Amino acid sequence: MGFGSNFSFGKLKKGLAKTREKFINTITETFTGKAKVDEELLEELEEILVTSDIGIDIAMDLVERVRESLLGERDRSPERLIQILEKHMTKILREYEEQTEIETQIGEQKPFVIMVVGVNGAGKTTTIGKLAYNFKKSGLNVVIGSGDTFRAAANEQLDVWAERAGVKIVESKRGADPASVAFETLNYAVKENADVVLIDTAGRLHTKHNLMEELAKMKRVLKKVLDYAPNEVWLVVDGSTGQNGLIQAREFSKFTDITGLIVTKLDGTAKGGIIFQICSELKIPVRYIGVGEGIEDLQTFKPTEFAKAFFGKNEN
Repeated sequence: MGFGSNFSFGKLKKGLAKTREKFINTITETFTGKAKVDEELLEELEEILVTSDIGIDIAMDLVERVRESLLGERDRSPERLIQILEKHMTKILREYEEQTEIETQIGEQKPFVIMVVGVNGAGKTTTIGKLAYNFKKSGLNVVIGSGDTFRAAANEQLDVWAERAGVKIVESKRGADPASVAFETLNYAVKENADVVLIDTAGRLHTKHNLMEELAKMKRVLKKVLDYAPNEVWLVVDGSTGQNGLIQAREFSKFTDITGLIVTKLDGTAKGGIIFQICSELKIPVRYIGVGEGIEDLQTFKPTEFAKAFFGKNEN
């Protein structure tokens, strides 16, 4: 594993319990007692996929793939259907597996600069604290820049997380120019020979245009200090909001170059199927997922293992 990597299959499987129970239980209840899968059952399967936040287009495609696979098989049992479904859903995630290995890139440029964006309430501040902990645990020197200067208590919250993670934080008074905080943070990080810099950003301004302009300004200021900065721009979305999280990702990607996604709060929802839609539609790799409230519960996203946990399989 690379720098900042954090993974526990047991925690992942536990965190996806609500999603798995809804998805698998619904399929099991629908198909129990049926001798074979017919067109009526395939229509019901499509409905189950859609209501699991996997998305209409993906649901239709998956059902068609299941239909094609079953045509050439004598075994048309519900158990075989689930096996085929798992195979194709895993393939959706694995298409972007190589893109998720961000940890191996850290250290190639120093400091490695990550801007973290997202709307208020998605868990952005908490996520930054957990990211800092992951990197610090890997032996890296981490600095946080508290650039969300418009939200009340943002500095205080980030202070708490920085202390828990054991990392340095650069901040300013509420209402200060976020770009100036980013500039000061990066200069401090260079001076202190930091390995990783995490820049918090505003989650909401008066208008969407103002918010996106502020993000663009921060990126310009960072480049004045280091011409390659930022290395990454990660968007935090709340997995429990299902389709709304996908809409947020679409909007942000219109205005700034998103290089990775962090999907939070998957442990408290049955909407974990949104991961499949995010990977398929946005073509942006998921970097981390949140499967609990603890500081160690931000996990590196591993597509194959996620699919196994989603279907209730064991790690090996």
